Amino acid sequence: MPTYVGAIDQGTTSSRFIVFDRTGRIVSVAQKEHEQIYPKPGWVEHDPAEIWRRVETVIAEAMEAKDLKPSDLAAIGITNQRETTLVWNRKTGEAVYNAIVWQDTRVGDAVGEFSADGGQDRYRAKTGLPLATYFSGLKIRWILNNVEGARAAAEAGELLFGNIDTFLIWNLTGGVEGGIHVTDVTNASRTQLMNLATLQWDEEILADFGIPKVMLPEIRSSAEVYGKAVLGPIRDVAIAGDLGDQQAALFGQACFSPGEAKNTYGTGCFMLMNTGEKIVPSKCGLLTTLGYKIGDKPAIYALEGSIAITGALVQWLRDNLNMIEKSSDIEPLARTVNDNGGVYFVPAFSGLYAPYWKDTARGVVAGLTRFVNKGHIARAVLEATAYQVREVLDAMEMDSGIELANLRTDGGMVGNHLLMQFQANILNKPVVRPVVQETTALGAAYAAGLAVGFFEDTEELVANWAEDHRWRPSMDEAVREKLYHFWKKAVTRTFDWTE
Repeated sequence: MPTYVGAIDQGTTSSRFIVFDRTGRIVSVAQKEHEQIYPKPGWVEHDPAEIWRRVETVIAEAMEAKDLKPSDLAAIGITNQRETTLVWNRKTGEAVYNAIVWQDTRVGDAVGEFSADGGQDRYRAKTGLPLATYFSGLKIRWILNNVEGARAAAEAGELLFGNIDTFLIWNLTGGVEGGIHVTDVTNASRTQLMNLATLQWDEEILADFGIPKVMLPEIRSSAEVYGKAVLGPIRDVAIAGDLGDQQAALFGQACFSPGEAKNTYGTGCFMLMNTGEKIVPSKCGLLTTLGYKIGDKPAIYALEGSIAITGALVQWLRDNLNMIEKSSDIEPLARTVNDNGGVYFVPAFSGLYAPYWKDTARGVVAGLTRFVNKGHIARAVLEATAYQVREVLDAMEMDSGIELANLRTDGGMVGNHLLMQFQANILNKPVVRPVVQETTALGAAYAAGLAVGFFEDTEELVANWAEDHRWRPSMDEAVREKLYHFWKKAVTRTFDWTE
């Protein structure tokens, strides 16, 4: 009898394979980074062949490290960076162009062009999404319009589109030798091509964007057997779970009841709230999206606040300014001062996402004086994450009419005590970290385990969740409101920078 479930977590900066036991604890893990390609300002790409090689490597390494055989795994789930867009040839398996990453802003002109007729929200009623550079649909259009021969090949049925989940499932289940071409509802909901109500590709939007339907994957649930792996170390293991990374974290945090929410602190920050079987349209700049769908059960929807740059700002401080040697150095540097010294850093590097959706915003550092030093800048960098999260949480409470009792957190930055304490202070709510912090991979493993009966039901997953640490607010209300007032002021300085 298999005793474990596996998860491929293909993220923006790295790929991991993690094996979990029945209680959600990590048994084995391997991780490899991949290259970030920046051909022009605002353009961000990944090499799909490199990502696939990294995924093969981490699977082999994690299985080998604990001497695991395919028969030890009940199933494997996949979670992935969402919106990152890939078009490849079904006969050769080769991509016609690099993967265009979710942060990429090259389709800004197309966003303007489509918004000119019907406004930024012309597709929001159907898709839950505003027109923005973020989603996959316009990125597919860019590839078809800019790669020689791509449009003709797509119309002839020779090309396949997928977000990274689809590309991985196709390769894992055989690739050119009969690979399965599918996606799940959560990933499909991030393309701006799926109708939220029908869970099918929307013919009208496909026609508007000029995307042949024949290149799109079949939309399936998030927890079902899609096919069997053909890869040596996991041969014949069922590939049975598929969730976009933020929905996977919602699943891994066991937010199965309407009103439960989590916030993931990664490259960007993503807050999701379960809204049950109800599609809740946003009036406050959030996205209406799919939460998950388990097999034949009804789809569960969510509200999402997406922030483009949080952890990426710390990386920028490290790599572009060389102010710190490694990301973890930011906390000790920020602790050399007692406050931000009046400095606010708004990281609108690729425009602003929720709740503003301004592609023409660019980053600003405000409030500089001769008094300011490196410590103040470091603190402003950390606080930028907490302020952006507050903006999203305020919008979420207004849209849903639900006041959150606390915020469940996960992701790379939750080990930073200074940030988490400031987050609790600026929200005036407790911030809670679970024992298992790899909730994204865990969510994918849970979905796969449910699909094959390794886990009985979601109750079992709720019972697995355990609190590790809780930060309680300890800031004077007047101080909180003053800090937030100046943050809001700094944000307005980023608007309409590009013309």
